[in-house]
Formats: sequence, structure tokens, C-alpha cells
Amino acid sequence: MKLFTAYNRVLLITGSLGLLAIGYLFYHTLGNYLDRQIDNYLVEELLEVKDYAAKKENFPAHVAFEDLVIEYHRIPKLKRKRHFGDTVFYNAKKKLSETGRYLEEDLVMASETYRVKIIASKIAHIDQAKSIFLVIILPVFGLLLLLLLVSHYMIKRIWLPFRQLLINLKSFNLNQEQDFVQVPTSIAEFRELNDAIVDISQRVRSDYRQIKLFTENASHEMMTPIAVINAKLDTMLQSSDLDEEQSRNLADLYRATAKLTKLNQSLLLLVKIDNNLLNDRAQLNFKEMVAEKLVYFQEFTQRRNISVDTELETHALLMNRYLADILLDNLIGNAVRHNYEGGNIVVKLDRKSFSVSNTGIEGALDSTVVFERFYKSPSSEGMGLGLAIVKQIVELHQFRISYDYQGGRHNFVVSF
Repeated sequence: MKLFTAYNRVLLITGSLGLLAIGYLFYHTLGNYLDRQIDNYLVEELLEVKDYAAKKENFPAHVAFEDLVIEYHRIPKLKRKRHFGDTVFYNAKKKLSETGRYLEEDLVMASETYRVKIIASKIAHIDQAKSIFLVIILPVFGLLLLLLLVSHYMIKRIWLPFRQLLINLKSFNLNQEQDFVQVPTSIAEFRELNDAIVDISQRVRSDYRQIKLFTENASHEMMTPIAVINAKLDTMLQSSDLDEEQSRNLADLYRATAKLTKLNQSLLLLVKIDNNLLNDRAQLNFKEMVAEKLVYFQEFTQRRNISVDTELETHALLMNRYLADILLDNLIGNAVRHNYEGGNIVVKLDRKSFSVSNTGIEGALDSTVVFERFYKSPSSEGMGLGLAIVKQIVELHQFRISYDYQGGRHNFVVSF
């Protein structure tokens, strides 16, 4: 839920409940006030009845005016003192039933006890109360609605710099030289947030540059001594004065040096991809490249009796040729190296994706870290950089890559 929605929902619920409570209390108070007015009117009518009875020594006849009814009933003894209440009565003048307010009181006249009941219609007062209620509540409701609209508009306007800050954060890229774009705003808190983000982005960019420079320099510096070591090892291996143990030790050293060379080359490649140094692209016939790569690995698959099934459609991709070749080399090469004798590989290409599926010696890889640097299965003799390089290549070209394990098969899918 967005912040605006949450705030407006709370404001709307609170305002509506408050309006309902105020409306109820106002209408109830207004009704009580009008009832007291009617009660005063009924008391005055009762006093007139008493005055008339005192002078004439009897009660007047039953009276039915348009909004007033006076009734008298003889009773055995005094029971009820003055009592007010609401009732529904039949108005003979209007010929309909309506709500009213009554006053009852027992009186003694000429040694006789009577109960006097005076009923006054509440219709006029109810209409009056409704009119007053609407005159007061409707403007209040309109004011609440206006406040909601103004609040919604002002909040959106006030939070515009924050939304722009989010957009700038999402578009910020360490590999680009462009600094974080500040957002002009008059809100002090947003200015402080803006300055903090700018400061953090500058420090992160500085640290990132230093790390990249160190990695690149270290990799370059390693190339020369590694090349010297390889040359010396080649010379020593060609010597005829070595015994069996010395030859075996030199071969181990040669393999370790070769592995170190490959590691250095992989790190250099990652640095170049991170620094966007391989950005020259061309329209590649990806089907032909896949077919050529399968021919390259044909000797390895035939030697281990691995069957290869292909479903290739003609498709052109805008990619760097060198990186496209490395992508295919890693995905297809992994499918061959980590397969078993008599296994199977399925390679598919269409306009939406490129996928490599293979049987394997090991079970499922950890899909959460399979593309992380230096992650590898326990049986792998590699360095754990192949799939990390694949991921970097895919992201550089704005593709997506996914991995899953189903039916004993490892499935890698590059979505264009």
C-alpha cells in the first residue's frame, strides 16, 4: 500500500466516523432542545386548563386543535404526577397518525379526580430539526470533502521531490560517470535526504573506483610473472635430465599455473565487463554461432557418448561477438563437463530465449547463489567464475538468465 493511500484512508475513516459522531450528537441535542420547548408549551396549556377549571369548577370539553389535543379522564384516585413522553396519536383535524409529545397529570376538581392528557404534534418541530441539521451538517460534510481534496493535492505536490529522488536512485549506475542528480525542493527534510544521498553516492563511487582499479592493476601485474613461470616450466618439462618424480611435480606445477592463468583471465574479463569496456556490438546470427560451438564440442561429446539434441531457429541478436562466444562456451561447456557417460544435452533457440538442458552427475545447484562468483558444486574442478561471467554478460545486454532443476536435468534459460 502506498503512503498516500494509507494516509488518505486513515483521514477518510477518521473524518467519516467523526462526522457521524458529531451528526448524531448534534441531532440528539437539537431534538432534546425542541422537546423542552414543546414541554414548556404543554405546561402553559396545562396552566390554562387549571385556571379554567378553578373559575368554572369543571373542565372544558375535550378539545382537538390542528396541533393540540386535550383529553380528560375520571380516575379513582391520584396516581400520576406530572409526566412527559413521546407518543403516536391520531390527529382528527388532519385525519392521520403522527408523532407527538404529551403531558399527563392527575388533578382534583370539585372533589373529583381527573387525569389530564395534553398532546402536541411534533411534526413541525421535526421538520425544523431536520432543516437545522441539514443546514449545519451539509456544510460540515462539504468542508470535510474539500479538506480531503486539498490534502490529497497538497500531499502529492509536497511529496513530488521524494518520488523524483526515488527515480534518480533507481537510475543511478556506478559504472556511469554521471553523478547523482539532486532534486530542488523547499522542504527541509527532503533537502537533508538529498544531501545525504549525494554524499553517500560520491563515497560509494569513490570506493568502487578504487576497488576496480586495484583489481585491474593486480590482474595486469600478475600476467607477467605467470607468463615467466609458464615459460620456465615449459623449458624444464622439455629437459631430458628429469626423473619420474620431478616430471610429475613439474606437471602439477604446470597445471596449477594454467589454472592461475585462467583465473587471472576471468578476473580481467569481469573487470572489463564491469567497466563497460566491451560495448561494441553487432547483429549476430546466433543460430550459426550456436551450431559452430556445438561442432567445437563435438569431439568431447562423442568421446563420452553424450547425445546432443537441438531445436534451433534463425535469430539475430545485437551483441558483442567476443562476449557472445564466451556465453556459449560457458553454458555448453558446463553441460559437457558436468555430464556423465552416455548423458544427454538439449540446446534450443527461438526468438524469445536460448536454453541449455543437460543431465548431470550432481543433483540440483543452489539457485539462490548459482550465479555468484566462486560458487561451484563439490565435484567441480573449476574456479566458480563461469556462471558469474555468464550473468554479467546477460545483464550487460539487458537479457535475463534463470536456472532450475527438473527430472534430473539442469536447465539454464537466457531470455531475450
